[in-house]
Amino acid sequence: MVRFLVVPQWQGSPAARAMLLVDGASAIAGDLPRAATTVLDVPVEAGESLGTGVRRLSSLLRTRDQVAEAAAADTVVIGGDCSVTVAALAALPGGTDDLAVVWFDAHGDLHTPDTSPSGAFSGMALRAVLGDGEPQLALSPGLSRDRVVTVGVRNLDDAEVEVFDDLVHLSVEDLTRVDALADAVDATGARRVWVHIDVDVLDPAELSGVSSAVPFGLSPAAVAASIRSLRERVPLAGATIAGFAPRSPADAVDDLGALLRLVGAVA
Repeated sequence: MVRFLVVPQWQGSPAARAMLLVDGASAIAGDLPRAATTVLDVPVEAGESLGTGVRRLSSLLRTRDQVAEAAAADTVVIGGDCSVTVAALAALPGGTDDLAVVWFDAHGDLHTPDTSPSGAFSGMALRAVLGDGEPQLALSPGLSRDRVVTVGVRNLDDAEVEVFDDLVHLSVEDLTRVDALADAVDATGARRVWVHIDVDVLDPAELSGVSSAVPFGLSPAAVAASIRSLRERVPLAGATIAGFAPRSPADAVDDLGALLRLVGAVA
């Protein structure tokens, strides 16, 4: 049975209205089966950087500990900001030796504390999955770069380009072929896969509740179809849906159809 772990963390986000991520997680949680859903009581306060280049690190570490305590197989994590995936992978039952990670995101998330313009951990999340960056947060050992497949990235900072070029990438256009994602993950040789979805990978016309929208994104139908094709070939170890930041309850209602389509695909 699939479990849902709701992690309404906002401290990893660079957005001025980062706390809207708490509302977004709550909106999704309201449509999940109550008996299969656990909502973490994550810190509300911003937290301190503790002498590092990561803003709000103390709160991020507290949430990471909570995720580790709640970790279980067959879990769909609902964020919060997209760096919750790093905590989930660090606590993944069975480890990550046989794992591939699919990273649906409009942004690269490939900064380190030395290159990040904001100090926000969500912009470092995929780099931390690779084992780089702040040691208290990065995976150790990190995932091999040939086990990561990025999808829909279309907004990179200059400091991210070199690392991004070393990863397998599928564009928005690539997903017009429904088996493209399954083929890419198959080629990694992994026996399990974690699917991370930052909802800003979707086109703004399909979903408005994101902090940093990027035009020309994916449709929920394309994302869902590619994931279903992938699951026919590679077992899902878990998934994340994150980045939902509706500006009002009415906006949340308008977007829930698209979000629940993604939930259905991974659950």
